[in-house]
Amino acid sequence: MKITFRQPYILAGYMGDQAVAGFETTPNSMNNADLPINLKLVGGNGHEYHFKHRTLPHARSRRSISHTRLLKSHPLIHTAIQQPGFKRVKRGLRPAISAIHGLKFDANYHNAQNDNADTEPTDPYFHLQWYLKNTGQNGGKARLDLNVQAAWNQGITGKNVTTAIMDDGVDYMHPDLKFNYNAEASYDFSSNDPFPYPRYTDDWFNSHGTRCAGEVAAARDNGICGVGVAYDSKIAGIRMLDQPYMTDLIEANSMGHKPHQIHIYSASWGPTDDGKTVDGPRNATMRAIVQGVNEGRNGLGNIYVWASGDGGEEDDCNCDGYAASMWTISINSAINDGQNAHYDESCSSTLASTFSNGAKDPNTGVATTDLYGKCTTTHSGTSAAAPEAAGIFALALEANPDLTWRDIQHLTVLTSKRNSLFDAKNRFHWTMNGVGLEFNHLFGFGVLDAGGIVTLAKQWHTVPARYHCDAGVIEQPHPIYSGRSLFLELKTDACKGSNTEVNYLEHVQAVISANASRRGDLELFVTSPMGTRSMILSRRANDDDHRDEHN
Repeated sequence: MKITFRQPYILAGYMGDQAVAGFETTPNSMNNADLPINLKLVGGNGHEYHFKHRTLPHARSRRSISHTRLLKSHPLIHTAIQQPGFKRVKRGLRPAISAIHGLKFDANYHNAQNDNADTEPTDPYFHLQWYLKNTGQNGGKARLDLNVQAAWNQGITGKNVTTAIMDDGVDYMHPDLKFNYNAEASYDFSSNDPFPYPRYTDDWFNSHGTRCAGEVAAARDNGICGVGVAYDSKIAGIRMLDQPYMTDLIEANSMGHKPHQIHIYSASWGPTDDGKTVDGPRNATMRAIVQGVNEGRNGLGNIYVWASGDGGEEDDCNCDGYAASMWTISINSAINDGQNAHYDESCSSTLASTFSNGAKDPNTGVATTDLYGKCTTTHSGTSAAAPEAAGIFALALEANPDLTWRDIQHLTVLTSKRNSLFDAKNRFHWTMNGVGLEFNHLFGFGVLDAGGIVTLAKQWHTVPARYHCDAGVIEQPHPIYSGRSLFLELKTDACKGSNTEVNYLEHVQAVISANASRRGDLELFVTSPMGTRSMILSRRANDDDHRDEHN
């Protein structure tokens, strides 16, 4: 629910699973505002404050009508608008108690700077981390990995960089994580406290965030589990994925949390991957992301890394507004022999790939930290791919702390490699764009290369200022008949001669409104003047929706 006060302060909160928002002075003044219903302050980011109703456990619009009316009638409140809850799901989650292993903890270990970056880690699970060093184990292709050793050999291990794991919490007491945990940058938006520890469940359902955290920053050479991609970097825990429903304000506050202390935000979740959902960030969340990339890191911009999705060939990550956003870096996965994973989705927004598990060999899961000080070898899906990318970006930011969010995207495109990546079903081929770079709708510009991105980052000069140009609009409706195609041409001079003239193309955003009897039958492509063809919507067999689309 959104509440706007007659006096200049914003109130935000939720009744059960319903959010409330407004305009602020201070939390204390709002606590003393004598609100007519039983609201409790549960969080805020300095501009918006959340209040939770103590007695409404569920999101029920009708049950809230009387409370909404009371809020509207209060002399301090100008408007009160209910904000609904919605669903967000973890990607690649496979809780499996049988796959969790015990470990020994060296109590004398401390996080001293590692002086052996040019040698192989001694961590007991390192030989299982084939995505860090692929020797051909478990049927993999030798040397098809993230090339992290080449970055480590340059003395780059992620120092002074913090990655926030936005998830179901982080086991920050884990002996492989606790020395790299940044408590000041962490917060629990699910429970409204500074301790984002996962909620206990019998099936270890809330192990997701801890597994992602270990991929980024698990310590090196301590005799515990494996090693993180950026093992000297810090991780922050942002617990925001463990309540019955997500709200726009919880997402927005999570993505805007400590933007000058946090460099990278890693998200391994999104809308349901069922092949029929079209969803993405709501208004407040979108504003938080845009503000982060434009103002975060003292103006250099926060890096938002997103798992592209696990819906497989029946889904399309273009329909995920988080992964498809120009403000995020969408990461897909390949398995250890270079083919796509069975759960990989295709889309034009995928920028690059890392590695995760596949169906070919059950022993090729991602080895990382797990709950309660344990280790696992079964982390999976694009959930596991995104944190690997976040770790590589942490290496790049240590190599060059002045990199902007756009610099990171350019470095990703220029240093990612096709290597031996291929589509097992031969649906998507590698094509060359107008500037001679290869691209694939499954793998983006290829697999991330840690050594390559660090080397180029050291000598990188920041890209020029970004300009936005509206290419024009086609307003009249055009019918598309069954089994037929429609071609529309839009001509632009890239705002030539104006203050926003575009000389080099970075992003294209197409806003399309369509009304179809069955949405899943639609295919949409955009072709550049140089002939580069991008698929912005593929057919989806499960998508029977017929509502108007505006994306």
